[in-house]
Amino acid sequence: MEILRGPRTLGGIHVDSPPTIPTLTTSYAHGTSTTSLLHTTVGETLLRTVERWPDREAMAFLEGGVRKTFAQFQQDVDRAAAGLLALGLTKGDRLGMWGPNTYEWILFQFATAKAGIILVSVNPVYQLQEAEFALRKVGCKAIVCPEQFKTQKYCNMLRQICPEIESSTPGDIKSARLPDLRSVIVLDNRQPGMLHFEDVMEAGSSQYVQQLQDLQKTISFDDPINIQFTSGTTGAPKGATLSHFNIVNNAYYVGKRVGYTWKPHPRICLPVPLYHCFGSVGGGMCMAVHGISLVFPSAGYDGKANIAALESERCTFIYGTPTMYVDMISQPDLAKYDLSSVETGIMAGSPCPPELVKKVISAMGIKGITIGYGTTENSPVTFCADPLDNIQRKSETVGFIMDHLEVKVVNPTTGEVVPLGELGEIMIRGYCVMLEYWGDQAKTEECITKSGWYKTGDIGSLDAYSYCRIEGRIKDMLIRGGENIYPAEIEQFLHTHPKVKEAQVVGVKDFRMGEEVCACIKLADGEKCTAEEIKAYCKGQIAHFKIPRYVLFVTSYPLTITGKMTSRLRTDL
Repeated sequence: MEILRGPRTLGGIHVDSPPTIPTLTTSYAHGTSTTSLLHTTVGETLLRTVERWPDREAMAFLEGGVRKTFAQFQQDVDRAAAGLLALGLTKGDRLGMWGPNTYEWILFQFATAKAGIILVSVNPVYQLQEAEFALRKVGCKAIVCPEQFKTQKYCNMLRQICPEIESSTPGDIKSARLPDLRSVIVLDNRQPGMLHFEDVMEAGSSQYVQQLQDLQKTISFDDPINIQFTSGTTGAPKGATLSHFNIVNNAYYVGKRVGYTWKPHPRICLPVPLYHCFGSVGGGMCMAVHGISLVFPSAGYDGKANIAALESERCTFIYGTPTMYVDMISQPDLAKYDLSSVETGIMAGSPCPPELVKKVISAMGIKGITIGYGTTENSPVTFCADPLDNIQRKSETVGFIMDHLEVKVVNPTTGEVVPLGELGEIMIRGYCVMLEYWGDQAKTEECITKSGWYKTGDIGSLDAYSYCRIEGRIKDMLIRGGENIYPAEIEQFLHTHPKVKEAQVVGVKDFRMGEEVCACIKLADGEKCTAEEIKAYCKGQIAHFKIPRYVLFVTSYPLTITGKMTSRLRTDL
């Protein structure tokens, strides 16, 4: 009997190890895996690791002098969770965490999860208006913060938003502007109308310990557990809502990709902020899932402290955004530090210029550096390189598709899948896609299709092995005289100039061309350069229409707390 076969399009690609067979025939891939998805809650995940390695160091906060083993951490988590129940918080309530990288941040990350309370990650640099919007949008019932950090006076800001705090009984705030707020928990100096961290740790009597125990049966791995505010391309921040299932699995598969499942005892230097997915999932959740040890060099970002921590703590791994790595390799006394323990690292959070990847390998000796890519709405990682990938793949792509995820690259106008290797919008489907933007159905439906695809808004392409190249954001694309230009492409080329330390490309309005290309360049220390020199360097190397018409030399860029450049602006010169 003859079996009739139609045309076959392969999309499945096995990702237990770096793909070696060019399987893909179109811009669609499904990362198949021999490992099943996990169906445990955050609380269950941590407990399993505690039982396996009770006496292993879970974390060290070098600035605060705090070190905890997994057993000690679990004990604190249970006390804090029972304390939150004693304050009257219940499953599904929202607690806002507002502050830098301190022990209490990661403690409340896991205490809220244990109690079924949704942790709201509030950007530590939010000012009055942004903080009020975020806290009101998701209806926070409690806020945890220090009195102040550097120039950020958290308690003063809260008193300006809610003047009722001062005359309130702690735990019974009634505020006109934040109607859901009941408790402010301050981490350092006691304040009128606010509870202190110690009050929470002491409040969980046996009655609440039992309540916490009974509660475990009702917490599902599909429940929302974390709200992360994304800056949003336009308008107000949106609250990406993630479940236990989202973040437990993402942490598991990121760890599997970079070697946490087989390396004897990884020690990770973590300078990235915990309020961001890179820190809370790549750091905190990977600790709970894989039993790795986390080292926090400082509460706020400090390049010198990172390098010192790598040496003193014998870290084997480092996380960072491209800007953080630029800062580290630019430390004047880098050569005097012994970084021989550092085998691997992840560079992610914003586009990673190929020249920077090569410099990190040569200057810091981190041969196993890997590039990751993702979005907060995808929990966050969707592509990641393997530490053993060759330098070309590490420097020119963001790695291959993660286990159990689907990707397709589509024409942004028609929605049709583009031919292999062509540029289009990257779309993701799978366990990692967020539940919703909290309280915003319209915005959720704008970015998640009826068939479950998340629109990233990023422009890129796939090769036959599912390695992905990112060219930039749809919104960042410049149109000069009808030609589409992706700033990241020009930035990567400018990074090859020996005098250039960093480069950002923006569009400048132009009456005739619509937009012109403007390069904002930060020179390497002690270097001098002219606009003509930069333009001459580009000539014959990149298409004439991509050569910057304007070249500005700058000493700094506006950065977000995560070390990313703030959103590009269309400007008039």
